[in-house]
Amino acid sequence: MQRTALVTGATGFVGSAVARALLGAGIGVRALARKGNDRRNLAGLDVEIAEGDLTDAASLKAAIRGCDLLFHVAADYRLWVRDPGQMMRTNVDGTEALMRAALDAGVSRVVYTSSVATLGHNQNGLSDETTPSTLADMTGPYKQSKFLAEALVRRMVAEEGLPAVIVNPSTPIGPGDVKPTPTGRLIVEAANGKVPAYVDTGLNIVHVDDVAAGHLLALDRGAIGERYVLGGDNLSLAGILAIIAQAAGRRPPVVKLPRLPRYPLAVVAEAWGRMSGREPFLTLDGLRMAKWRMWFSSAKAGQDLGYRTRPAEQAIHDAYRWFRDAGYCP
Repeated sequence: MQRTALVTGATGFVGSAVARALLGAGIGVRALARKGNDRRNLAGLDVEIAEGDLTDAASLKAAIRGCDLLFHVAADYRLWVRDPGQMMRTNVDGTEALMRAALDAGVSRVVYTSSVATLGHNQNGLSDETTPSTLADMTGPYKQSKFLAEALVRRMVAEEGLPAVIVNPSTPIGPGDVKPTPTGRLIVEAANGKVPAYVDTGLNIVHVDDVAAGHLLALDRGAIGERYVLGGDNLSLAGILAIIAQAAGRRPPVVKLPRLPRYPLAVVAEAWGRMSGREPFLTLDGLRMAKWRMWFSSAKAGQDLGYRTRPAEQAIHDAYRWFRDAGYCP
């Protein structure tokens, strides 16, 4: 008998990659999708659509009915929002409503997509699942909401028997980033020659299809209540921009800017964002996060799940080619 998984966020970047991986493994997919949202990432995929919203508990109960698996990938992922309360309602309250619907439906396994944003910073090396963190360590509403949502899932595992495994992706890039995500925006802006300088920070870059494969490994091999970092290669921002420039046939930026002088620019950019309703490219939270090299270890996932990744350079090239072919950049 074929297993069926409800996938939230299946119309999005990571969620659609997870949906494709599930279909490739012979698992049926029901995709939770908001009415009228962009469904280009599901084009040509044999999936069932269940219209609903994380802020509508009744729609979640209807969507999960008849499914024996749940992949909760959906999240409001923005580094700047006009209304942080809306992000909390989606990422925290919506997660709780969905997990309660999963318990009521008797699903056999939940894979919850958290983020490395919930982990602490290790000043002397790479952060991993054991690096401690508190809510006070979380910069901005996105990190705060993901921290609270993951804590909620872990509490429901311990107290209510929720059969959930948690995965913590780092910075996925690759094909299908239609929105695009903040990191996708960086690739587009850099490929278009609009990133003339950089700050001294770093990111852990991973191909979105490797993250999707990690979700399936967590389903089959993950231990309930455990969390697994799904990352790739640790690169400096300068190194990332150099790879993008090489792919786009441009010269990489060579000017390194200190963070502090950019804070007034971020204040102006956010003020304009509040008036225009458009997400600013430069934000205060983004500058605060740039203080740290966001580098992580996926050793636990490699050892316990058999998780493997392709080089970050390939992921960047794949992302650039998709953005180029989709008309985002030349």
